[in-house]
Amino acid sequence: MPSNLTILIATNYYWPEDSGSAPYLTGLAEHLAETGNRVLVATTFPHYPEWRSGAKGRLGATESHRDVTIRRRWNYVPRRQSALQRAGYEISLLTLGLTALPWRTSPDVVIGTCPSLAGGTLAATAARRHGVPYGLVFQDLMGLAAAQSGVAGGARVAGAVRAAELRLAKGAARVGVIAEGFRRYFVEGGVAPDRIDRLRNWTRRAEPSASRSEMRRRFGWGDDDFVCVHGGNMGQKQGLDNLLETAALLPRDGVRIAFVGDGNDRPRLEQIARDRDLSNVDFVEMQGPGNWEATMDAADVLLVNQRASVMDMSLPSKLTSYFASGKPVLAAVSADSETAYEIESAGAGVVVPPSDPAALRDVLVALRDDPAGTEALGAGGRAYAESKLAPEKALLEYDTFVERILDARTSK
Repeated sequence: MPSNLTILIATNYYWPEDSGSAPYLTGLAEHLAETGNRVLVATTFPHYPEWRSGAKGRLGATESHRDVTIRRRWNYVPRRQSALQRAGYEISLLTLGLTALPWRTSPDVVIGTCPSLAGGTLAATAARRHGVPYGLVFQDLMGLAAAQSGVAGGARVAGAVRAAELRLAKGAARVGVIAEGFRRYFVEGGVAPDRIDRLRNWTRRAEPSASRSEMRRRFGWGDDDFVCVHGGNMGQKQGLDNLLETAALLPRDGVRIAFVGDGNDRPRLEQIARDRDLSNVDFVEMQGPGNWEATMDAADVLLVNQRASVMDMSLPSKLTSYFASGKPVLAAVSADSETAYEIESAGAGVVVPPSDPAALRDVLVALRDDPAGTEALGAGGRAYAESKLAPEKALLEYDTFVERILDARTSK
């Protein structure tokens, strides 16, 4: 990996956010700085997954964290998701984000990140302004997300979003995808196959802050409770009503479902749980590094739930921490989804049909009654994380990605 470069990264998710794609973009920026490069990040104030801006009345700020210069700008953050509100989010990211770009400092290479058309557009704009190549890293596919995620009005704008996304990808020197299934989307959209690179998200695991028994006492879980944890964002894409329906079907003798995290759908889900008196459902605040690992250790099963329409638009970033925890993963997702493919490839868990609470209940009860099988699935996930998702291996892939973007500059 060359050093003494000036590298600009445009992203709408970044430190101190600790879920979704932010930790991986933060890890990439800090890795590039550690290898002797000057790294500038144009981003927003933290707002995910709470979907509340951390700007605190500020329009902009510049700070340094672990040798990375971070230029932040305020943006509109909708509390509810619809196509119209997402458009407002993207427009504010783009228009105010332009002022975060370092116009007087010419980068050697620019990296943009999606799921944000604004992040990709800012990268393309800066690259054009300075006459340098840019690469894009796709954590989600926005064209497919608009059609599959269930956001109000999304299907109507999916074609336009797809066209804009593919236009940005075709202009990039390199396109990085976190899931192998994303590759077909870009090839069919006109991106040359030899310009697409697989970039894996890596495992991130801090030392647990407390023991299993301590965390269980903290959350009010009994020693004999069989606890199923869903971690991370609670939004439209997750379709979490399915878990509430499952909780209503579960035996009340110690099988619990815990929602750990935040998101714009959390208040509605909490209200439903109260209205239905679902005493075996818990809502727990987002847990930071150390506490999150301890929470997973305190669980018996880790859950993934997606709407039936979600197919190849995304790969949940929480799978990396799920696998590393050594706990089995139970996923209520489409059998043709990237999520199902990753879990089955890892040998880390069980996939059941989405929107089928009875099927989910049956597997949860079966896992509770089969400790040896449950332990074997958890061991499979941990082995996969150690062999495929090690940070040093993933960051070497990113080094190659950056080098290939630079090659596009020298080949002109």
